Amino acid sequence: MNAMITVAIFQLPQELYILKTVLERESIPYYFENETIVSIDPFASIALGGIKLKVHPENKERTLQLLEDLNNPLSIV
Repeated sequence: MNAMITVAIFQLPQELYILKTVLERESIPYYFENETIVSIDPFASIALGGIKLKVHPENKERTLQLLEDLNNPLSIV
């Protein structure tokens, strides 16, 4: 996991559910650091600096684009 970089930080495990599905659909390997401990103790998120989404550097740009698309769902047809 040393080669992976942090591209986003989340405070709650609920924020990850859709993102996991999107990353898997795109075949992007990922890892959520601190996910388990924050799921057990939500207040740990503050102490640990949140849940960190880690991906390989070669997937950084695609992952950031997917995050932007998820945050901007409005499109005019």
